[in-house]
Amino acid sequence: MSQSLKSQQDGVDVYNQFIGGQWLTGDGELLDVLNPATGEVIARARLADEKLADQALQAAQDAFPAWSRKTAVERADHLYRLVELIQENRDRLARLITTEQGKPLSESDADVGMCCDLIRFAAENTRRLEGDIIPADDPDEQIWIQKVPHGVVVGITAWNFPAALIGRKLGPALAAGNTIVLKPSEETPLTALELVELARQAGIPDGVVNLVNGRGRDIGNHLIQSPITQLVSMTGSVRGGREINKAAAEHLKIVRLELGGKAPFIVLDDADLDPAVDAAIASRYNNCGQVCTCNERMYVQSGIYDRFLERFKQRVEALKVGNPLTDKDVDMGPKINAKELDKIHDMVEHAQSQGARLLTGGKRLTGGDYDKGNYYAPTILTDVDNDMDIMKEEIFGPVAPIMKVDGFEQAMAYANASEYGLSAYVFTQNVKHLMALTRELDFGEIYVNRGGGESVQGFHKGYRNSGLGGEDGKYGLEAYVKSKTMYVHYS
Repeated sequence: MSQSLKSQQDGVDVYNQFIGGQWLTGDGELLDVLNPATGEVIARARLADEKLADQALQAAQDAFPAWSRKTAVERADHLYRLVELIQENRDRLARLITTEQGKPLSESDADVGMCCDLIRFAAENTRRLEGDIIPADDPDEQIWIQKVPHGVVVGITAWNFPAALIGRKLGPALAAGNTIVLKPSEETPLTALELVELARQAGIPDGVVNLVNGRGRDIGNHLIQSPITQLVSMTGSVRGGREINKAAAEHLKIVRLELGGKAPFIVLDDADLDPAVDAAIASRYNNCGQVCTCNERMYVQSGIYDRFLERFKQRVEALKVGNPLTDKDVDMGPKINAKELDKIHDMVEHAQSQGARLLTGGKRLTGGDYDKGNYYAPTILTDVDNDMDIMKEEIFGPVAPIMKVDGFEQAMAYANASEYGLSAYVFTQNVKHLMALTRELDFGEIYVNRGGGESVQGFHKGYRNSGLGGEDGKYGLEAYVKSKTMYVHYS
């Protein structure tokens, strides 16, 4: 047993598990956490075994009765204190995110800020989890529909937003009166561990928040299949979501899945060109393209296509790629790991074999410090068609395939021809087209005349293979409670 978040071993920080208010070491494997910009080991995380996972679930279950009986204000006060501590440590956390995940510091700071906003929104709305009183058929009776917490929630997060995704799971789960066991991605566990330590310092009672490190296929599945777990909220890949849904099926668990995307970015002839280019750049190359709502495929109407492509290409070729911690004014950092880097390059090569034309980029960046990390050149592909794999499969990297379209109807048809349905972007000044988007564009989140980035009071939901359920806002918070109906006779 350890009483601290981390210890030293051979000069390297070793992070532990957080269970029942205690930092525990266990005997599990040590996992190297690498800086994707340099390949260096920055820390190690001790992986949990099934015994520790069960211990975490039991701690959460034991803490649930007392936590769920706290008033909404009491739960909110704990969350507000956590937000204060995160803000006090904002610079340190942002630097840690950049170190373990690779995004520029400004984007890491925004990641931490989003984490705070998500938890704050949940705290603000603890008093708004409202039920109903419904007239009964009997004059001496009322029907009460109460909103009550589920119990123990398992929150599984991806590596692309190490702080925000923890806030997205922890905030609403605790606000609604649940307890939680978190399992962060093994690629970026350090930020989550530091956030959980701040939750401890905020005075959140023992067992309400727990964290175990581990791989999804073993510890993740074990957490999901446990009879203690009542709700699973996961952000990750479609493959991972299918496996979680399958694992949860035996006990008919409630599952909320936020999965991949293949967002169409549509620019019509009447669009304001400069804002469209700005949004196309940010929505494709921020976080090295590792965002589920990213601009994944572009449809530009023929009348504006040449001017758009010229400006877009100039901006892409001006992007500076490098180590965000050592190089000045870096626009884009590395991919998360070498496997992802290889995947991106293979997709670009395959697209060219299918007839796409490489306009710029299309290669690993090499030489000097580039050789130490997982760097890829910002890339544009033209001469693509909608049947190419690059227009169907999620890229999750700094590659923009761009296609010319005749008009609004063709753009809608091409955009909807996808197994994904998370986000879409449309640039137009035509009010008729804007009004038609609600029925014509089959995506859960549509950005009109602006770049990406959801608000905490919105609703982040995907259709088709992009997920089940949805998160954020009042509708996302309601997912963390269940309805209980009481028929009250009082004669």
